[in-house]
Amino acid sequence: MRRPRRNRKSENIRKLIREHEVTVNDLVYPLFLTNGNNKNEPISSMPGISRYSEDNLLKEIENCMQLGLHTFILFPHIPEAFKDKEASYSYDEKNIYLKCIKAAKRNFPETTIITDVAMDPYSSDGHDGLVKNGKILNDETIEILCKIALAQAHAGADIIGPSDMMDGRVGALRSVLDQAGFQDVSIMSYTAKYASAFYRPFRDALDSAPKLGDKKTYQMDPANQAEALIEAELDYEEGADFLMVKPALAYLDVVKLLYDHFDIPIAAYNVSGEYAMIKAAASNGWIDEKKVVLELLTSIKRAGAKVIISYFAKQFAQYIKG
Repeated sequence: MRRPRRNRKSENIRKLIREHEVTVNDLVYPLFLTNGNNKNEPISSMPGISRYSEDNLLKEIENCMQLGLHTFILFPHIPEAFKDKEASYSYDEKNIYLKCIKAAKRNFPETTIITDVAMDPYSSDGHDGLVKNGKILNDETIEILCKIALAQAHAGADIIGPSDMMDGRVGALRSVLDQAGFQDVSIMSYTAKYASAFYRPFRDALDSAPKLGDKKTYQMDPANQAEALIEAELDYEEGADFLMVKPALAYLDVVKLLYDHFDIPIAAYNVSGEYAMIKAAASNGWIDEKKVVLELLTSIKRAGAKVIISYFAKQFAQYIKG
């Protein structure tokens, strides 16, 4: 008689046959940036997460590296005074975001820096695209995204992450980067980015919520799965190096779908709302936070994600470090 429990009878045997195990090498830690000096601004809806000025950003990166984390994705908090409809500050050489990329790579060249290519942090409309007469313009937005990507590549980005969901942007970005001599800059495409209710704390962190309307004309419908294959095929053909699913936990089926169909790494973004829910439940004593964090990260890897972007990355590294 087959008895599967024999392979679960001790911790050593369970470790011996374990199919999936998360390591710090799988994780990307998101970091929020802000103007000024000596700033560490806690984000109330994301306990344990802050916005950092450049000096404190470098200290945080150094702390993370001592824990074994080496890959970071950066997001900027931009004052309203610097925003306009064309998001022109996004590629201004005085932009604090670009300065922080340069500083991170200058001080820690061994890190991998992933950037966010999107208009919404810099847009007075709060959208990922150029808004005219209440409509998001696709091709006109791509022209702006190309300027953003080039500025970030010049600043030292290792991987750019177009998070806008405009049609055709991966091919346009690849072409512009290659023509400018940045053939080695990778593209981590937000391939299946859903119009999710799980993003609210992130928008609090950046003050980047849309001023009017929503993002449903460009982000994907949460009810759709097959559509993710269409988006992924296009991004793959246009030259993406990674395909990302966002959010992660509510879309593990989509992570698995892309993993089964494509031969490049799949990334999954364990987003702010997922983080905040676990933090809230743990603070009320309803769950064991450490056990839940380990379980949720394992579930994302088990679904097929090779790259996991998570606000729990540093916490996980601390668990492993002991």
